[in-house]
Amino acid sequence: MGRDSLETMTDNSLAEAMDTFFSHYLKSYESLTTEYDADWPSPCEVGNPIGLGEGPRQIHWEPVRRNGDAEDFSGLENALELSIHPDIKTHYGRYWSASLEAEAPDGHVSLLYLWNNDDKDRLVENLIGHAVACRHNRTPFSVFFACTEPDSELYLTVNNDTGAVQVEEPGKKPLRTVCDSLAEFYDLLVPSPA
Repeated sequence: MGRDSLETMTDNSLAEAMDTFFSHYLKSYESLTTEYDADWPSPCEVGNPIGLGEGPRQIHWEPVRRNGDAEDFSGLENALELSIHPDIKTHYGRYWSASLEAEAPDGHVSLLYLWNNDDKDRLVENLIGHAVACRHNRTPFSVFFACTEPDSELYLTVNNDTGAVQVEEPGKKPLRTVCDSLAEFYDLLVPSPA
């Protein structure tokens, strides 16, 4: 089986696992709200902002399935002179969404997604900084996709070479592998309230 066939199979498996997780999430939490920011619009926003007075206004939102199944990281790939793992392209390209909270076997995670096109620019800037740190520390390039407990510096990444999900701490080598693939990781997640 060629690399293209394997990547397509991996993409489809991850896409299905993501669709299942998002479906379960929306069934569990039918009404999602976030702080409204007129300067940070998203295709996820539903209706008009709510709330009056001095407090921040809220807006209802829901994840929106994007037209494609993969994010285009060609500019980043050219800058770093490497290919971004297809699972990362699928993870960041399948839905527009705010962060979603979930329980994994090792504890709580906050899954990161793209809220709008400008959010991608911020992600790419962060990934360039992360790539520089990886090269400086002589560690394999990885791409972060989730935070762990709020008071922890640990985060979850996808190893760009192998596709394995791993736990990392800033500036250090990966601490351990959690799952062999992002699809396998999604299959273990249980939606959790924000």
